[in-house]
Amino acid sequence: MLDALVIGAGPVGLACALEIQRRGLQVAIVEKGALVNSLIGYPTNMEFFSTPELLEIGGYPFPTSHYKPLREDALDYYQRVARAENLTVQLHEKVVSLSGEQGNFLVKTDLGEYITKHVVVATGFYDLPIFLNVPGEDLPHVSHYYKEPYHHSRQQVTVIGAKNSAAKAALALTRAGAQVTLLVRGPEISQSVKYWIRPDLINRIAEGRITAHFNVQLTEITPSAVHFTTPEGAGSAPADFVYALTGYVPDEALLGRLGIEPDPNDAARAPLFDPMTHQTTRPGLFVAGTVCGGRATSRWFIENGRHHAQLIAQHLAAASQA
Repeated sequence: MLDALVIGAGPVGLACALEIQRRGLQVAIVEKGALVNSLIGYPTNMEFFSTPELLEIGGYPFPTSHYKPLREDALDYYQRVARAENLTVQLHEKVVSLSGEQGNFLVKTDLGEYITKHVVVATGFYDLPIFLNVPGEDLPHVSHYYKEPYHHSRQQVTVIGAKNSAAKAALALTRAGAQVTLLVRGPEISQSVKYWIRPDLINRIAEGRITAHFNVQLTEITPSAVHFTTPEGAGSAPADFVYALTGYVPDEALLGRLGIEPDPNDAARAPLFDPMTHQTTRPGLFVAGTVCGGRATSRWFIENGRHHAQLIAQHLAAASQA
């Protein structure tokens, strides 16, 4: 029997397993994808907004030649930490259900099952995009994930969204030679876009290198265009490719199957949990990292979510000695 099973092998999940193991407890991680799977899905050479020391876990220094580390730096760092701590990680194994109670949980996956005293859920939110729910969204030239711009040189590319991901993608695509149209639901580029990105995007729109439409309501995506309406009337944007970068949400269906209750007074449907221990209303079941914010995915990041690991590990260590 394990003392704890961690669901999710992202940075916070690794931090949880690391801290629990250091306290002499038996712990394993189950991950439905690759190690730090969400980072693998990030754009090539994506620059983190945080400095290296804010991304560190377990006291391991994060070496990088950049002031702000790149995606590739982080992938290498977290994989090396997992190896250095000799963490038990089961990859490409999807959790299906959780039964039993604290001290004797049964976690079933698509490949097997685990018996554990406690469960820590650190599943993040990057796997499920917020869908547009318009005809044509499932066409092969539409993607909710942006990787790199070079494939789109001399193409007509429509980017949907107005926050950091959409802003950075629109700028990179433009500089790689794509003709970019930006469709924004609100009246302006979001004020939450980082201060060094937002002016760049606004200036590129002002000089005509990027075409932007605001107060957009999408109506349909076809193989060659994105159709929409604005207060001024109907319009369309030519599109050899479409990036719908409208955000992501946690896997609420999985959280429900695990018995994690959302806060009925929170519009973001954040889980109910004790902020001192991160234990949910189901005894023995804990949450850590971004998933603690529910649909408000900007509440928790690696920088502050990594500290959840110590709170959970301290509680489990104390419980094991009681």
